[in-house]
Amino acid sequence: MLSPPRRRRTVAVLAYDGMSPFETGIVTEVFGLPRPELDVPWYDLTVCAERPGPLRVVGGATLDTRHGLDALASAETVIVPGVSDVRGGSSPALVAALRRAHARGARVVSICSGAFALAAAGLLDGRRATTHWQYADLLRRRFPRVRVDPDVLYIDDGDVLTSAGSAAGLDLCLHLVRRDHGPSIANAVARRLVVPPHREGGQAQFIEAPMPPDVDDDRITGSMTWALANLRDEITVETLARHAHMSTRTYLRHFARCTGTSPIRWLIHQRVQASLPLLERTSTPIEEIARTVGFASPVTYRSHFTRAMRTSPSAYRRAFADVQGVGR
Repeated sequence: MLSPPRRRRTVAVLAYDGMSPFETGIVTEVFGLPRPELDVPWYDLTVCAERPGPLRVVGGATLDTRHGLDALASAETVIVPGVSDVRGGSSPALVAALRRAHARGARVVSICSGAFALAAAGLLDGRRATTHWQYADLLRRRFPRVRVDPDVLYIDDGDVLTSAGSAAGLDLCLHLVRRDHGPSIANAVARRLVVPPHREGGQAQFIEAPMPPDVDDDRITGSMTWALANLRDEITVETLARHAHMSTRTYLRHFARCTGTSPIRWLIHQRVQASLPLLERTSTPIEEIARTVGFASPVTYRSHFTRAMRTSPSAYRRAFADVQGVGR
């Protein structure tokens, strides 16, 4: 007797006039390409538009779809990769489709400015949500009932998920695969895309992600995630080893195998990277920045910063001041 076919999950992504194809391309790469080598029921992807037909895409290209909002509302996962105007309103038809999808139990997802459409539909009311950092204040002003968190890559609130800027949408899409199929399948997809297999949603938008460890060793991954969330604190190898439930010697050996570097070198790199947005976008004194990212003294911070960036923190800040308006 033949076994019943395994169910394929349906995914619908919204296309709109004037869009950049990048965010839609992310969704297509993760959910639209067949992956028979993974031996799991993959996704059925549909590209939808408010009005089926040709849509203009950035760069002079045209995308043509025959699927409308009914197809969007009937999918199990609905993805809004952006909106055409973050200061304009979403159409009543799109708002209704998103509400219908959510009411019937669909998973509703936004990438970058797509959070504005979800907010317009009321799906983010009372929820913690994120968007690209440059839109966070506007999202907060336009939709005061949304608890906007501008610092993270993505937020999983169960049936409603939001991500930061465009590339963070890839992290969220891989997170969805991880939820549906487990880490091994998600990591296999990441390898085919040649991207890090796992960046935590709580990773700060501005902090450069570490080279991912061997994700088969969750103990090392967990200790690194903890360290990124506690950079301000004093962190020793012994502390990291305790969080990984290893002896110090074993932890050093496993960490080097997974990352190709030592815990202290990795930690210094993360602290320097964490200081960059503070230099670029605030007038916070150098001494306070040093404390904020966990250096014992400004002298130590300047030394490590200069070694890593080939310039001083003050010179780095001056280079960005004209662009970002810091210190004016």
